[in-house]
Amino acid sequence: MQNRQFGTGYESDRQEQDMSEIRRISVILDNRSFEYDVYTLVIAFFQGVETHVFDPGQEIGEDTDLLVDVRLAFEEGGPSDSSDPGQDCLRIRLCDAGEKVLERTAPLPDKGSRPAVKNVLKRTLYEMLREYCGRDLPWGNLTGIRPVKLAMDLLHGQDEEGGEPSQDLAVRACREMNQRYYVSPRKADLAVRIARRESQILDRILPQKGFSLYVGIPFCPSICLYCSFSSSPLKIWEKKVDEYLDALEKEIRSSGNCFPGKTLQTVYVGGGTPTTLEPYQLERLLTVIEETFDMSGVLEFTVEAGRPDSITREKLEVLRRHRVSRISINPQTMNQKTLDLIGRRHTVEQTKEAYHLARSLGFDNINMDLIVGLPGEGIEEVNHTMEEIEALDPDDVTVHALALKRAARLALHMDEYEKISFQVSDDIMRRCEEGCERLQMTPYYLYRQKNIAGNFENVGYAKPHKAGLYNILIMEEVQCILACGASGSTKIVYEDGRIERIENVKDIRSYLDRIDEMIERKAPIRVRI
Repeated sequence: MQNRQFGTGYESDRQEQDMSEIRRISVILDNRSFEYDVYTLVIAFFQGVETHVFDPGQEIGEDTDLLVDVRLAFEEGGPSDSSDPGQDCLRIRLCDAGEKVLERTAPLPDKGSRPAVKNVLKRTLYEMLREYCGRDLPWGNLTGIRPVKLAMDLLHGQDEEGGEPSQDLAVRACREMNQRYYVSPRKADLAVRIARRESQILDRILPQKGFSLYVGIPFCPSICLYCSFSSSPLKIWEKKVDEYLDALEKEIRSSGNCFPGKTLQTVYVGGGTPTTLEPYQLERLLTVIEETFDMSGVLEFTVEAGRPDSITREKLEVLRRHRVSRISINPQTMNQKTLDLIGRRHTVEQTKEAYHLARSLGFDNINMDLIVGLPGEGIEEVNHTMEEIEALDPDDVTVHALALKRAARLALHMDEYEKISFQVSDDIMRRCEEGCERLQMTPYYLYRQKNIAGNFENVGYAKPHKAGLYNILIMEEVQCILACGASGSTKIVYEDGRIERIENVKDIRSYLDRIDEMIERKAPIRVRI
């Protein structure tokens, strides 16, 4: 590979480098406690490139196209206790084809905390990677999934310090995200807008006084190529669904008193695809929930209808009888060619029919999930999808930038799709935003994933008073969540901010065989809170 020459600045007119020759990256890291931060930042710049992390002295192989060598000059336990301020020092070197191209050192906080050290590490590495690649990332050096929490902390912190007018607080928070974390002005503004809306909603519902219930139905009509959730094809398990409901009912009834003194505020039945259940099975499940919990304080009752090919009039009528207030009908795309490619065994027409049927039965809060970055889809295909969605006029739209997780078949078989493009651009994200704005929706929640295409995000847009409360509560981690079913994750949020998780097993067979153990795991909750 030809050696590149770089200066030390990052001028706004710098040219983006051709990264096509980089197929394998090796990262040397002498402090594995920072592995997540370093690894996720590297792959954000080089998505789809094989990347491995090594300890110093390990053999990295001659097929390495880019070497990222990160050394922190202190023991793994933390910064040294030396009074010499020059001893604790970060050194990073970037080499391609064995040639040194960039090298920097940066002083580390003397006896500094881990967050302070991490901040210096990520800032320095980000500056070097953007100089090497000749481009910025939309979310700068943020590698976590919750940038809105950062925006919310900045807003609240400034309010305590200065008590300035709210608009000034928003401007300052945006500037802080840009200057400290290199977040683009547009994304910083998005995070702050969502933080303000979330704060208003949370102030209204007082989540600390309540809890939420999640019930998992791990069956789907088919498994999509991009999916990494703990879902199983219904065809394999259809003779075991009633047995699964037996175990689930036992867990739900045994968990009814887990959060004494707290009011049940939201219920979310997800999956998988809950509407793979037959009408009598849905009736049974919803009846168990209502018999176990006091539903009088519930502000939102969501069932993910999800797959249009699983929706029937009879099933929707069951949901209406049980006062389900919010459903999801998820097209993912309105391009039939893409649906066929990714394994969604429904048609565009089925999506429209399911939506209109739900409206005719009185559902007035319908969410639709979209995925941008699906194979072969560019701006024209996204335009078509948004035109179709705008014509339907749902109440809530969630736009997901495709994330290729390790478990997804699409990621495992990328070589089969090498002639098909995967595109997520700022233009595509803007088009989705503009379409939602025309529907009088504003963004209300946001999260990011490690392998998300283009370093973008997943954003929920909703009309006034239609924001999904459960989505906010689970992302901001401000409320206890009781989770029942295979792969459920119960979350205990203590008054001091500590969070404890109690996990159910993911495998359906293991869940059935070990249901008493799942119940026993939750038994200590009443004592802890």
